[in-house]
Amino acid sequence: MAHQHKYDKNGKQLCCTQQEKIYNKAGASSLLHKEHKHEDDHNHEEGEEHDHSNSNQTTLQMFTPAIISLALLLTAIAFDYYIKPTWFTGWVRIVWYAIAYIPVGFPVMKEAYESITKGEIFSEFLLMCIATIGAFSIGEYPEGVAVMLFYAIGEVFQTLAVKRAKANIKTLLDQRPDEVTILENNQPKTIKAAAANIGDIIQLKAGEKLGLDGELLTDTASFNTAALTGESKPDTKAKGETVLAGMINLNTVAQVKITTAYTDSKLSKILELVQNATAQKAPTELFIRKFAKIYTPIVVFLAIAICVVPMLFIDNYIFKEWLYRALVFLVISCPCALVISIPLGYFGGIGAASKNGILFKGSNFLDIIANIQNVVMDKTGTMTQGVFKVQEVVIDAAFNKDEILQMVNVLESQSTHPVATAIHEYVGNINTEIKLTNVEETAGQGLKATVNGKELLVGNFKLMDKFNITHNIEHSTIVYTLIAIAYDKKFVGYLTIADTIKEDAQEAVNKLKALGVTTTMLSGDKSSVVKFVADKLGIINAFGDLLPEDKVNKVKELKDKKLTVAFVGDGVNDAPVVALSNVGIAMGGLGSDATIETADVVIQDDKPSKIAMAINIGKQTKRIVWQNITLAFAVKAIVLTLGASGLATMWEAVFADVGVALLAILNAVRIQRMKF
Repeated sequence: MAHQHKYDKNGKQLCCTQQEKIYNKAGASSLLHKEHKHEDDHNHEEGEEHDHSNSNQTTLQMFTPAIISLALLLTAIAFDYYIKPTWFTGWVRIVWYAIAYIPVGFPVMKEAYESITKGEIFSEFLLMCIATIGAFSIGEYPEGVAVMLFYAIGEVFQTLAVKRAKANIKTLLDQRPDEVTILENNQPKTIKAAAANIGDIIQLKAGEKLGLDGELLTDTASFNTAALTGESKPDTKAKGETVLAGMINLNTVAQVKITTAYTDSKLSKILELVQNATAQKAPTELFIRKFAKIYTPIVVFLAIAICVVPMLFIDNYIFKEWLYRALVFLVISCPCALVISIPLGYFGGIGAASKNGILFKGSNFLDIIANIQNVVMDKTGTMTQGVFKVQEVVIDAAFNKDEILQMVNVLESQSTHPVATAIHEYVGNINTEIKLTNVEETAGQGLKATVNGKELLVGNFKLMDKFNITHNIEHSTIVYTLIAIAYDKKFVGYLTIADTIKEDAQEAVNKLKALGVTTTMLSGDKSSVVKFVADKLGIINAFGDLLPEDKVNKVKELKDKKLTVAFVGDGVNDAPVVALSNVGIAMGGLGSDATIETADVVIQDDKPSKIAMAINIGKQTKRIVWQNITLAFAVKAIVLTLGASGLATMWEAVFADVGVALLAILNAVRIQRMKF
């Protein structure tokens, strides 16, 4: 049964019941062999029940088989070397060690069998089974049990590390309530959130989280938007404003009219993005997977060769001795340090980014962003607030100012651009008596329509030039954004509109410079405005008066110089540039839906300082992954050589396998503790 959760003002869930939605891991191996997929509703429900049962598994329960095995092994070693009871010999001794082996060995044997049935014959599980059973066959019972015991302990630590890495993402994915309370005939009724329809009225009590996007019907209400932006600072909304799924109502009972279907809500899109994040594998991760598939069968055949080939060349060949060397070689060669720690490193990077309100669409983008040399950013909405206000209205005295503004307001209502919003806020309600025909938009220039049989133009001065509208305004000297107006083939006047620079824009530029990344600002806004903003922020490369195709050409110029480029924008008008850049970064989890659809990385809280943070997370993730690769290869190469020559025992083999894996895992989870 689903539950309606309640939350405190910091977004912390008050209800004790939670469901883990993604990437459950009953064992460390599932990170490698299982992908989270919803094939149908029935399987999805079964998966959630399975995940929920595993979420209740305590750390003690996970270690129980290893504890039992360790107790039996230590007792057996005490009997063998210290107490030496007369009855601890023969079949009794063998059975004792076998019982000690079963708690840790049986799960691995089961995994090996399942891998074989799926066609994955040469898995790490098969290597461990061959090595430990082989140790039993030559009478090395303590070492056989010890190898499997330490391997099992390593698996548990891997499981705990993966759970830790997933914690941030799981928290994000648990942000959406399963149920909502709607008003039906003015009576509250609790239903499944997915069953709510557009037009239904949700009654949201204080402390409850909104399940669908909608329009606020209550006069005012304050919300915690942490689920969407990572910021717990209250956001007060007024009647008629949009409120989004995931927002927590902080004070009085509020009513919200649903405007978007459950599956189309902003939060649903973010959750889908995060759920699919690990499907896009980094090149390093893909290489390691391919490497393991080739590497593992090779070492199996090498182990066979170590055991068999010497009998052809050595006179005093002893089968048991060379079999032991081969088994040591097998244990050492197990690739789990690589195939577990590397995906875990990338997963940790995605989790660390999510914790900071940065959503990567795949681990491959962590690799790419780590090598970014030039960040190209849009001005409006990226480095500035994107909230325009009309500063000045200059209309020729030959025209009726109010009439002109009313026509401009009606025409701008055809656009969703922030400038249009500013004009609407300044002029007020739209005059429905004004009828427009032949409405056209010219990308990067403005709007044209016919009003009362006469042509109305509203846009920048490029639009005026295009239609041969003469004027005597020296617009390049005016710092503010200018909106020119022409009516009936005559220049009417203009409006000046101002935007404000974001609080952390300067910090963003400084951090990028510290990382050695060059910044470039591109904008369709007039050059004087772009230069004014760039000068204040210390950006040398800044270009204004650009059409979408001009932005594309500027990015092409950078790429022609063999530079890796990240473009930061809104993901809608700048879609061609986003597609061309190496990494597209969208500002605004609360912006347009297209930001989530088109970009490779989404910064949820609109803070430009997060651009440098995203690059830094990518760099740290890549550094940790390559540290693990180097560590694993170096240690294994040394111990493999010693094992093949008979200088390494099973104990060294255990360190080379489990010990290195644990060191690599501990290194991988460091990224979750880092401060960026």
